Amino acid sequence: MRQIRADRLDRYFALTERGTSTRTEILAGFTTFLTMAYIVLVNPAILGQAGMPVASVAAATCFAAAFASILMGLVANTPLALAPGMGLNAYFSFTVVQQMGVPWPIALGCVFISGVAFMILTVTGIRQLIVTAIPTYLFAAVAGGIGLFIGFIGLKNAGIIVANPATFVALGDLKAPGAALALFGLLLIGALSVWNVRGAMLIGILATTALGWLMGMVTVKPEPYSLAALTGTAFKLDLPGVFGLTGSHGLGLVEILFVFLFVDLFDNIGTLVAVTKRAGLMDAAGRIPGLNRILITDATATIVGSMAGTSTVTSYVESAAGVQAGGRTGLTAIVTGILFLATMFVAPYAQIVPIAATAPALIIVGGLMILPLTEVEWEDPMSAIPAFLTVAMIPLTFSIANGLAFGITAHAALKALRGTATRKDWFLFLLAGLFIVRFIWMGAA
Repeated sequence: MRQIRADRLDRYFALTERGTSTRTEILAGFTTFLTMAYIVLVNPAILGQAGMPVASVAAATCFAAAFASILMGLVANTPLALAPGMGLNAYFSFTVVQQMGVPWPIALGCVFISGVAFMILTVTGIRQLIVTAIPTYLFAAVAGGIGLFIGFIGLKNAGIIVANPATFVALGDLKAPGAALALFGLLLIGALSVWNVRGAMLIGILATTALGWLMGMVTVKPEPYSLAALTGTAFKLDLPGVFGLTGSHGLGLVEILFVFLFVDLFDNIGTLVAVTKRAGLMDAAGRIPGLNRILITDATATIVGSMAGTSTVTSYVESAAGVQAGGRTGLTAIVTGILFLATMFVAPYAQIVPIAATAPALIIVGGLMILPLTEVEWEDPMSAIPAFLTVAMIPLTFSIANGLAFGITAHAALKALRGTATRKDWFLFLLAGLFIVRFIWMGAA
């Protein structure tokens, strides 16, 4: 019986064909889980600042990651794990909810609609039109800008940088308990990372939380596990509210949907290329087998995640850790998903983790996201100027949308002035035109 099951697993996931085994896939799934389990603590900390119940968001995070990863394994047979995306959760909390004043149930509705739009674009093939309209160096610039954005938020949450009326930002009081605790966590995660300790991020967060508890910064209130306590965000999305946004939110709705869709689309593609290339799954022509199934799974995950109560779900580049450990099939992703499902039963206790303990993780993740900037040809003004504007405007305006707008508009303008624009660039100039209208509208508001 055991041999029959092993044969079925082998056939379904093509284990032998891809040069792997069940044992290797399980170990790879554990490895991927350990490298991205920090999201169970960090995502609730970020979305909690939007007024969402932390324990419920933690449970939604676990459920969304479990559902998406298992679905990816079963449908696409790819060692790619998914969870609520870093960067988009910050945009959701700090820009959409706090800056634009959109209630979080309506913001969840926007995430749901963006997932549906992603599904439609993938099925109809319009996704290819969008991909070809944007130069690849802008993908890298957006990733780097989001990295700076996340790092900036981490430094702010830690109290390491503070507001200053004269210089806008300044160095905070490093002797303050929160800043000191965050610096300890930053040093610990950094040390564990350079020692190549698996799960360095998660270990660092937990150790920093323990120190915060000893310092009296954490209030532990053990409560019995209850499924009822996890329904604070489930099915709370407000779709009628999305279409009812008026006044200052009228054009803002389009912007919100565009950012959720655009960043998810290109973040997903970038992760796919990195992970599948490392796993040896990309064909000789540089194509990713089953790409549509992967993207449809991603869109489905975002839709389900929004209903559970979390921001956009996307592929995680940490999946590369599992690939490095030998993962080559969807069984790796399924194991990761099962572990997230098991973590759901301790999710309510995520609220005991202080912001100062998750801030170092944001800083480290932000730093790691800077790597794609090496793909920009900085010596060429044609790419350097739009890339710099994208990278700079995302953290300095606290808006991914502004960075995208400046980058795409600058790229289109320079292309036109250089005389290299062709009829094939019509969609690029359409996007640039819409962004210019947006700037004019924002100036008149």
